[in-house]
This record gives sequence, structure tokens and C-alpha cells, in this order.
Amino acid sequence: MKLNKWTIALAATGVVSIASAVQADESHPVNTLLSSTTLSGYVDTAAIWNFGSDSGSKYGNQSVAKRFANTAGDRQDGFNLNAVKIQLEKPLDEGTWSAGYKVETLLGPDANWLPGALGGSGTGGVALKQAYVALRAPVGNGLDFKIGQFDPIIGYEVTDSYANPNFSRSLAFANLEPYGHQGVLATYQFSDVIGASVGVSNNSNTARYASGAGGTLGGINGKYGRESAKSYMAGIVLKAPDSTGWLAGSSLYAGIVKGWESGKNNDPVNYYVGGSLSTPWKELSVGAAYDYLANGKVVNGLGARSYGNAISLYASYQATEKLKLNARGEYATSDYGAFLPNTSGKDKILGLTLTADYSLWANVVTRAELRWDHAAGGSNLHPFGADVEGERGHKNDVSLAINVIYKF
Repeated sequence: MKLNKWTIALAATGVVSIASAVQADESHPVNTLLSSTTLSGYVDTAAIWNFGSDSGSKYGNQSVAKRFANTAGDRQDGFNLNAVKIQLEKPLDEGTWSAGYKVETLLGPDANWLPGALGGSGTGGVALKQAYVALRAPVGNGLDFKIGQFDPIIGYEVTDSYANPNFSRSLAFANLEPYGHQGVLATYQFSDVIGASVGVSNNSNTARYASGAGGTLGGINGKYGRESAKSYMAGIVLKAPDSTGWLAGSSLYAGIVKGWESGKNNDPVNYYVGGSLSTPWKELSVGAAYDYLANGKVVNGLGARSYGNAISLYASYQATEKLKLNARGEYATSDYGAFLPNTSGKDKILGLTLTADYSLWANVVTRAELRWDHAAGGSNLHPFGADVEGERGHKNDVSLAINVIYKF
């Protein structure tokens, strides 16, 4: 038990005893409430060099593919503080009626891209990434609820960079998937093999729309549309049990998020399927994901015909105890310019990301990453670096990033 300096001073003068101080401290109601609460988080920093962007040309290669915040155009060619996360959590226990909570506060430029951004302006640099009450009801194996702001139920990658195989996020993560919801999510684990979740949330922040700021964001409790317009979601996961040998740990997930409705031509729906596969070589694992956003944006009269989709393939190889090599290949298309800058119509893009993760210090993620994006939408399409649509820029965008994260 750690005592404060005032208590230690009183004990030294004989006013109180150490034993009584410890007993009093342990029985304090505040300490009892906080005894099962954990504090964690990270500091995420990076440096990025975009090849050829300092050529002095009018079409300097600053305009990259539409990516998530940490490798967006304003992060190129310099040093960056991406985010600082502070998390408090009391997880659910095994009791029949269990309660807990989680609060994840994100500070820094990345926070401006999240639906939990405080103030709703997208410039404050503070967001409640997650803030929910967790409840468990004694129904069967236990029915769990999250009530408040929670992470999306679909997607291969997550907002926390260190938890992904690569530093930069996939095209699907940045442009097709939601970043979070405000509502209620129920989860039930039928067995060690199968689990499912269903939920309902406010209607904003559901679909990822193409825009220069990474999407249409609503602030905390953001709502729009008619009273009955809500977002609905469901997902199912299958996991290979230990009895399947080298396949143990493999998983397959499918989910759907139906967005808000405001007229017959504005009804976005996210479809997702993804999974990871163990291999006979324990050092090697592979994964794949497919995202489809139907009617992601009403633009140019496309209405219900608008779409965006992306295929992502992953491979990870544990070369040594400290070195891990990760690769991601992507192919994405849309009919409203979801992925390429300086375009508003049909676009196609190929992407390849190679990441070397080497553990040098305890609790520190240190990795180097090379990313290549290629505009595949015809020989006349040169979107990278062009000032406006139709001007000639580059077909390829190549960057090198160094990422250092301390986790606590």
C-alpha cells in the first residue's frame, strides 16, 4: 500500500501508526470503488517522408490518397505527434449481475477525425473515443451491454495504431467504415466457437463519406434526420477451437451497419466480412477483409447507384523474437471519388504497405513503413499532387514513415 507524505510524516511523529493508516486507507470507500479500475494509454509519434514532394514543381506530391489522419496530406514531410490516449476501465467480472465502464480520451490531431470529438468543430484536438457503461445480465452464458459511445463493430483495423499490423490505416478503414457510434450494443457468446452482437445508435457518423477532412462527422450525441432515423448493426464471429490443431485461433467475422434514412436516395449500408487464418508455420499468419458501402453518398445524381468497395489482404511473419514483418495489399474502387484526391467520379486505386516492427525497448513500438499507392483509373488520371481535378500530377504516391509509440 502506497501512503501519502502527510500520513508518513504523522507516523514518524507517533501521531498515527503505519498499521492503522494502511487499514484506514484500504477501507476508504473511494479506494474500494477504484480498486478494480485500471489506467492505461499511449503516446503515438511519427516522422514521414513523401518521396519527390520537394521537387519545386507546381504538382508537388503533397496530395496523397484519402487516408486516415495519421498519414494524411498534412502529416507528410515532417515530424508528427499523432495522439495521446488516456484510458480508465473497470472490466466486467464473472458475477451474475456485473457492471463496469470504459473511458478512452484521445488528445491530439487524430482526435479531430472521431465522432466523439468534443465541441463538434473538428479542431479541438480532444475526443471521447469510447465512453460507455458496461453491464452483464445473467442470461445463459451472460448477455453483455455497452451503453454510450463505443467503437464500431466492423473492420479489420482499429483506431489505435499499435494494435494494427501496419502504421498507416487501410483505404477501407479511412473511407468506408464508421469510426464509432453513440447508442446501445448487446453481445452474446453462444459458445467458444460462435458469438453475435446487435445494436442501435444515433444516425450520424455511420457511413464514411469522401471529403477533404476524412468524412462527415457528428459530435458527441450528434443526430440529424427525422425522429425515427437510427442506425442498426449486427455481427457474427466464428472462432476455430483448440481442437482444430494449427487452425486454432483463426476467426471469421461478418457484420452489417445500416445507416440513417432521409429520402429514398440516401440510405447508406456498410457490409463487411473479414478473417484471420493461422498456418502450419506458427511464425506466419494471414488475413483478408472485404468492405462494401452501398449508396455511400448522393452525388452527381447517382442516388442509390453510388458505391465504394475495397479488398485488403494481410500477412504477418515473426522473423525473430524481436522482428515482425507485416504486409498489406489493397484494391479499392468507387463511383464518387472515395479514395483518390482531386477526383469526384469513378476511381480505382492499388496499394501496398510493408512494415518492419522491431522491439528495442520495453513497452515501446518501433517500426518503419514503406507505402505505395497507385492510381489505376486510366492512363490520363494523375491525381497525386494535382491542384484541382483534371490537372496533371502523379500516378504514384510513395512515402516512408518511422513510428514510435510508448504504451503505459
